Amino acid sequence: VIGGLFLSRVYYVGVDVGTASVRAALVTREGLLKSTAEEPISIWEPQCDHYVQSSTEIWEKCCTVVKKVTQGVKRNQVRGVGFDATCSLVVLDQNLQPVPVTQDGDRQRNVVMWMDHRAAEQAARITNTGHQVLSRVGGVMSPEMQPPKLLWLKENLKESCWNKAAHFFDLPDFLSWKATGCLTRSLCTLVCKWTYCPPEGWDASFWTSIGLEDLLENNFSKIGSATCPPGSPLGDGLTQEAASDLGLKPGTAVGASLIDAHAGGLGVIGADVKGFHLPCEDQPITSRMAMICGTSTCHMAISEQPLFVPGVWGPCLSAMVPGLWLNEGGQSATGRLIDHMVKGHAAYTQLQEQARHRSNIYSYLNSHLSAMANSCSAVDLLGSSLHVWPDFHGNRSPLADPTLKGMVIGLSLSQTLDDLAVLYLATVQALALGTLHILEAMKEAGHDIRTLFLCGGLSKNPLFVQIHANATGLPVVLPDQMEAVLIGAAVLGARASQDYSTIQVQTLPLQPRKT
Repeated sequence: VIGGLFLSRVYYVGVDVGTASVRAALVTREGLLKSTAEEPISIWEPQCDHYVQSSTEIWEKCCTVVKKVTQGVKRNQVRGVGFDATCSLVVLDQNLQPVPVTQDGDRQRNVVMWMDHRAAEQAARITNTGHQVLSRVGGVMSPEMQPPKLLWLKENLKESCWNKAAHFFDLPDFLSWKATGCLTRSLCTLVCKWTYCPPEGWDASFWTSIGLEDLLENNFSKIGSATCPPGSPLGDGLTQEAASDLGLKPGTAVGASLIDAHAGGLGVIGADVKGFHLPCEDQPITSRMAMICGTSTCHMAISEQPLFVPGVWGPCLSAMVPGLWLNEGGQSATGRLIDHMVKGHAAYTQLQEQARHRSNIYSYLNSHLSAMANSCSAVDLLGSSLHVWPDFHGNRSPLADPTLKGMVIGLSLSQTLDDLAVLYLATVQALALGTLHILEAMKEAGHDIRTLFLCGGLSKNPLFVQIHANATGLPVVLPDQMEAVLIGAAVLGARASQDYSTIQVQTLPLQPRKT
């Protein structure tokens, strides 16, 4: 019994803000999804490579999905809430109201999205400083991180944005602040995307060297004076206002947040796989890599000692699993690239017509490829004369070059449905070979990865999973609970509730560890 409630009646809520939607789940103490809900969120592209959102809309959608998943559940049965989100940049003024991040001055468009590459030139300038903090981001500053975005805002929207801004949040920290009123940031966001380095903290010389010395004011209050590990209880839990918005009980525990990929990694990397005869069995958890595969893909590997991998972000202490160092590789466009290739093909309308009785177009394409090959084992060979370089949105890892472009080699004048299917296959193969490239860089730096653990939308595509196994030569594990990101978010709420003493107690049941 916990707090007078029977264990079977205790729940935790996980909220995940992805690129294009907000999702929530009601999760049991055993880690099973009881209910889920999803709402779309708007994305605006006011200029090329500028992608923006509204924090007001995002919070409203969070409230909608939480109310949906907790229908029929007594408020005191929900013990904790956890949030994860994309590593987008939220800007608020001194009254905690939205500040516009676009030239048109629309105040509601106050979020610079993770995939916004407007700050590519600023990122290159930061890289050229050669500052020591860059050693923890693979030696190269990415335009997807927050320092170049902040610098862009100062240089391009000084009057309308920079001078009015009083708070810059990573989106996960904005959500936990909105829920609790607590300005404490998660170590996950600050270490991974802002160059914060515990235990020393902020490096004032870095911000000064790139022209953002004004952020030093008030002990870095604009970007975060206080930090804590993911899952730490924040403030006094849900405020009266947030509880009313979410339909939950005031004071319900809220855990410090995670970036969405890190929540997915937390949700799968500690799975108990005994009896499956996998190469990671009876090995430390450091022999595993979590791949969170959605709009983009993040490759999460952990180590007991810090490992520096050129072109790969990290090492970051306790950014995902407390006490362990995280390296994060990634591909900036995966699901988004597949959609781009398929929907832009001349035969796409024909594909839609053929797939109208299927659950989705990719299920049809997978079957179509099998029929073309006459045997599942030969599907790979269909792409032998068509080759894709997948860096249509730059290369995040391990080349760390946001200026790279994509290409396709081997095209003919034919534009049939067969051609579309093979282009789809070649794109998936290219992404899998990109994963192999990241794995090889990590291995050379000292990682010993023996098994892949996949989650996210693309992990539900059997062809994507099989091609990754084929390309890397490693076994792939899929979670029993497919919504691993939501599970990871719920873990944060469970930890904050004090029902568990550590995150490891929840994520690593019966998992052997070598000392």
